Amino acid sequence: MASYDVIVIGAGAAGLFCAAQAAKRGRSVLLLDHAKRIGGKILMSGGGRCNFTNMYAAPENYLSNNSHFCKSALSRYTQWDFIALVAEYGIDYHEKTLGQLFCDDSAKAILKMLLSECDKAGVQLRHPVEVQQIEKNDAGFTLASSHGEFCCQSLVIATGGLSIPKLGASPFGYKVAEQFGLKVLPTRAGLVPFTLHEQDKSVLAELSGVSLDATAECHHTRFHENILFTHRGLSGPAVLQISSYWQPGDAVLFNLSPTQDLLPLLEQQQQQHPDALLSTALAKHYPKRFVQVAIDYFGLNNKPLKQFQGKQLQQVAQAFEQWALKPNGTEGYRTAEVTLGGVDTDELSSKTMESKQVPGLYFIGEVMDVTGWLGGYNFQWAWSSGWVAGQVV
Repeated sequence: MASYDVIVIGAGAAGLFCAAQAAKRGRSVLLLDHAKRIGGKILMSGGGRCNFTNMYAAPENYLSNNSHFCKSALSRYTQWDFIALVAEYGIDYHEKTLGQLFCDDSAKAILKMLLSECDKAGVQLRHPVEVQQIEKNDAGFTLASSHGEFCCQSLVIATGGLSIPKLGASPFGYKVAEQFGLKVLPTRAGLVPFTLHEQDKSVLAELSGVSLDATAECHHTRFHENILFTHRGLSGPAVLQISSYWQPGDAVLFNLSPTQDLLPLLEQQQQQHPDALLSTALAKHYPKRFVQVAIDYFGLNNKPLKQFQGKQLQQVAQAFEQWALKPNGTEGYRTAEVTLGGVDTDELSSKTMESKQVPGLYFIGEVMDVTGWLGGYNFQWAWSSGWVAGQVV
């Protein structure tokens, strides 16, 4: 039976990074993955350019049952540490918006860098390998796999969540946690488009492809970015962000004029062009295609502006600035970028990612209950949690 100091299961962002860190310390490391192709999520992220971190990454950009848990790892291995590594490899990158850093060329550069780090440090990478059984003993762990038996002192679970099953996502990590008596919090899809109830969808689906600047708000959390109408519902950065805070049955409050009050604009148009239709005035502020559908959808009267009396223009403005929409649901794990919930952080050390109950067992990355915002935050959690575990396994 082949014996190693450390076995890491899952060769995604967190697993690759942790394996390299541990091997740099002189530990013998075996990295296992069940996929034929390594790093699928890395390669497809950021439209193939890999949004590998965020310049503003901070604990408040993460959702967790324990909001303090991520602080230690994020402070010990920061976005600037990872940016320095990217620069060391000569990978050109740029800031897109809001601190989001992308490769100039291709996500392949990040994957190549991680594989190179593992290779230089002497990590043994094997895939596709199916781990069938894990047992704990006095010396550590014994694994039965499709490639035979392995044993190790430290076992790191870096198998991610349930999002994008076509790339091989599975509940493996949660099952390992449960096998060893660790609590796993309920999981759900995060950073995911909304689907709509039939009455909303039947009207709004014809806006498929239209994008608007907006704020989306739910549970006292608000994001200001674009929203995108699709033939299934609503997407775009602001929608993906707020989806992580949304629960079934909640309404999401959209302001479709987030940088300018609509009422003064409409009043100005009313003075200057009293005979113009409401749709003409709104088309100065929104795409024409959107205006036609919105007037019907919000039940507004498309009459000349001079016919609007009293608070009627204010009611028009409110329809666009206080649009409360109850989504039917989300598109689920199929298109979700992340999985909310997972291994309860109360079970783990925030400094090492080691199980408090099972010495030598570690969980890193998305498998645990730490979920970042859209924009490179989840990759930064993979690097930070992988790094801290890599210093001690």
